[in-house]
Amino acid sequence: MSTVHPIAFTIINPTAASVISLFFWVLLLAAFVVETWAFIHAIIQPASAFTAAGKQTKPLWLVILGVAFVIGVGGAVGYLALLSLFPIIAFVAAAIYLVDVRPKIKQVRSSGQRQGPYGPW
Repeated sequence: MSTVHPIAFTIINPTAASVISLFFWVLLLAAFVVETWAFIHAIIQPASAFTAAGKQTKPLWLVILGVAFVIGVGGAVGYLALLSLFPIIAFVAAAIYLVDVRPKIKQVRSSGQRQGPYGPW
């Protein structure tokens, strides 16, 4: 008579596997939202704001974020696993845009407004 080791039981436990799968799918969905936000933001910005901010051109960012968006769609619908390299690269590209490029573009676009003593007017 053989006994099953408790660790082996938890590894093949289908409930634990489904909870982990759900967790990773939620992470992929969150990454997809970030990638979509970055792509839409890049679309609505004028091309001159990218060069005025000293960043790469708008067409280059649209290609990078467009590919990230497509990869994000693949991850959100379940065609790509979170631990594969493509969803991670796509999320990093969108995060770089949102953390580095977006604030510079926002700063360039707001510097053209008239400033009063208490803010823009």
